[in-house]
Amino acid sequence: MAKQKDNKKRRRVIKEEPVPVNCPFCKSKTAPDYKDVDTLSKYMSDRAKVLGKDRTGICAKHQRRISVAIKRARHLGLLPYVPQI
Repeated sequence: MAKQKDNKKRRRVIKEEPVPVNCPFCKSKTAPDYKDVDTLSKYMSDRAKVLGKDRTGICAKHQRRISVAIKRARHLGLLPYVPQI
């Protein structure tokens, strides 16, 4: 017997082009701070998720520190866990 073909359609994955690494924290020689809510909110999506370093353009070291600072600010109530309705 011959094999039957799967008639499932394959989804195309659209990859976004990565942003070049231009870390503003390395340029200004500062570190991300959990009290600076305006700066931290630039690295969050509209759904209150932390954006990856390929979308923000910051280096790996500061990306890790950004995520820790956002988590601290959320714990203290400075940033939301979920988006506004």
